[in-house]
Amino acid sequence: MKKSALLILFAFFGFTAINAQKVAYVDMEKIMESVPEYAKAQKELEEIAERWRQEISKEYDKIDQMYRDYQAREVLMSDDTRKQKQDEIVAKEKEVRELQKKRFGPEGELFTKRQSLVKPIQEKVYTAIEKFSLDRGYDIIFSAPDGSTIIYAKADKDVTAEVIKSLKK
Repeated sequence: MKKSALLILFAFFGFTAINAQKVAYVDMEKIMESVPEYAKAQKELEEIAERWRQEISKEYDKIDQMYRDYQAREVLMSDDTRKQKQDEIVAKEKEVRELQKKRFGPEGELFTKRQSLVKPIQEKVYTAIEKFSLDRGYDIIFSAPDGSTIIYAKADKDVTAEVIKSLKK
């Protein structure tokens, strides 16, 4: 992956030398950290995540207690009661795993909350980068440190259609 990004960069920079394009890079992490709203959003997300972690931890503690109670009384239980208690423990484990997925999964509540808090800040930063690029005449701005992500590019630098056309030949 890094090799292909480097090849693209070398090819691009060779191309830019010919066409004298203006290229720059930005450190998005530093930029985001300089925005007070971002720090506030990160703090809020951390607080929410910690609260949810504690809630889930308490639920797992309840499951552990259920299991210990089961083990202590298992020998006195009938087969039906034993099966019922085992099913209760398994159901509770499944319930807590679902809660964990709901809160922390790829499309979970934390992801959604992060999107609602951070996306407007990212859009504000992107708009500032775009304005800066237009004001200063930059054709392309990459992210640092790896330089493999384009943050901004003038629309006339997109050659996707030409590449697709050449593939069909």
